[in-house]
Amino acid sequence: MPTDETSGVETSALSHTPLHALHRELGARMAGFAGYDMPIQYPAGVLAEHRWTRESAGLFDVSHMGQAILSGAGAAQALEGLVAADLLGLPQNRTRYTQLLNETGGVLDDLMVTRLAPDADGAERLLLVVNAARKQADFALLRAKLPQLRLETLETRALLALQGPQAAQALADALPARAAAIAAQPFMSFDAGARAHDVWLWRSGYTGEDGFEISLPDGEAERWARALLADARVKPIGLGARDSLRLEAGLCLYGHDLDETTSPVEGALAWSIGKRRRAEGGFAGAQRILRELGEGPARRRVGLLLEGRQPAREGAQIAAENGEIVGALTSGGFAPSLEKPVAMGYVAAAHAREGAALNVIVRGKPLPARIVPLPFVPHRFAR
Repeated sequence: MPTDETSGVETSALSHTPLHALHRELGARMAGFAGYDMPIQYPAGVLAEHRWTRESAGLFDVSHMGQAILSGAGAAQALEGLVAADLLGLPQNRTRYTQLLNETGGVLDDLMVTRLAPDADGAERLLLVVNAARKQADFALLRAKLPQLRLETLETRALLALQGPQAAQALADALPARAAAIAAQPFMSFDAGARAHDVWLWRSGYTGEDGFEISLPDGEAERWARALLADARVKPIGLGARDSLRLEAGLCLYGHDLDETTSPVEGALAWSIGKRRRAEGGFAGAQRILRELGEGPARRRVGLLLEGRQPAREGAQIAAENGEIVGALTSGGFAPSLEKPVAMGYVAAAHAREGAALNVIVRGKPLPARIVPLPFVPHRFAR
């Protein structure tokens, strides 16, 4: 039987999202990802899906990701012990990107945290969205480290992402009662809408484009997906194009560009560490992270633009011009928007300067490359 490429699980044992039957109906090529049978691409192919998202609007099924509400007195302050973001200063209905950290400053997962309105008793509530492959470990960690708080995992909610320059208008047309609110919704904000509809909207995403992430009950997911796909501006997009889009946008993929050995500073994510947190510390791994903020890390995540047309993949070694191995790739592929191969990887700090000439070793052959600023393609988030 086919197996999950990331875990060796037989396809029959993989979990399904609420849109599984629709993916099959639309002709998706399915494969195992993080324990789920997921659409990798549709008949048009990854290249066409990528370009459509950049030009119009793409609909992604990301229901495999974990959603949960962490609640209780002092929830934000308690969670700050595990992340370096400023959550105490996070306004209601606003969202921050951050990382769950281990005691040595490594990244256990990256996640989104949204401050919800307090519950009926006035207790704080934080809505979390975490990566699919890490959600069980993340939830176990939160329960173990923050036993005074309540963690409600939202097992019966689907998650869709509508991304691209036409996403806002397509979503407004699908939700006419909320059209004005959708048009005005700021980037990295949240809108729960009317309780009767139970459709939650974030203006966010992981493609570098404007767009929305939509959380809704499992039973409503297929109806909503079909309604959005009935719009000529919207097409279904698989995980293949999601990966090439996030790579062009210079965004990390957990388990590849980030892991338990990588600090946020090494990962070029120092911008996500709040000013107050830098001054006060008090989070897991603070000793290492604050030292790296002050002195600089031993290695840094960089973007590489390769000469020619041959892409390089994760694991390829990075060499200085004298042949010294100075790092390795963590993500790589062909960037359709640039029509050039690009990659991200970690390079020794002494070699991690913009414009530096390096070689990426592919099948024993050095491919010339140079360090360029990230993102490779400018972000077009709503501002």
